[in-house]
Amino acid sequence: MMEKNNLKTKIGYLLNTNRIAKISEILLVFLSAFALIKILTPYAGDNQLMKFGIIWCTNILMISLVWLGIKLRGQKWSDFGLTFGRIRLKKSIRIFLLSLLVCTLGAAGYMLGTLVMANISGMPESADMSVYEYLHNNIFMLMLTLIGVYIVSSFGEEVIYRAFLINRISELGLDTKYGKMATVLISAVIFGLVHYTWGPTGIVSTGLMGLAMGICYLKFKKNLWILVLAHAYLDTFLLVQVYLTSN
Repeated sequence: MMEKNNLKTKIGYLLNTNRIAKISEILLVFLSAFALIKILTPYAGDNQLMKFGIIWCTNILMISLVWLGIKLRGQKWSDFGLTFGRIRLKKSIRIFLLSLLVCTLGAAGYMLGTLVMANISGMPESADMSVYEYLHNNIFMLMLTLIGVYIVSSFGEEVIYRAFLINRISELGLDTKYGKMATVLISAVIFGLVHYTWGPTGIVSTGLMGLAMGICYLKFKKNLWILVLAHAYLDTFLLVQVYLTSN
């Protein structure tokens, strides 16, 4: 037990002080996810629902690794801007109103990306949403997908691509004003690239959306719940739109 505690303390110390250990943690989170997708995707075949299940499992793995890093460092979720407990009505209203603002800015970033790609390609191209074809005439699958998206995407992606990336990258000597903006830009680029299945327009659109969300994360003192709610609104709008269009 003593050796186990000593190992935990040593790893935590390295994560707090050693730059190579910090970089290794970031790589571990993303390379583990990449490996899991590579291993499981062949079993899904053309089943889009199974593919989404794999993505959700991957996000859960990433969140678990992020949580492990927090525990080893001796930190808490509150260091990422996640607090749990009773919130006063006035603060709840403020969080709700700010989440609407962030949602608007995120949507504006997404639409800007679509316009940029339209000018580049010479046609009003939309992000490839064919992966959601299984929602066609299926309200049950819409509700099931929304529940999964709220837990894994709305919450999980904000934890991973905003809180984790921005905070951990800033610890690599980028904890200055311009350094923090660089971390936001890096996190936005990565966020866009992980949406490669949406096509080039989807990558650029989600990247600019991520940029807007990242700026808001820093602007609103890293209150991650604001971004989680905003992300949930955007996901709801997207999936309901896809469902209605398919019908």
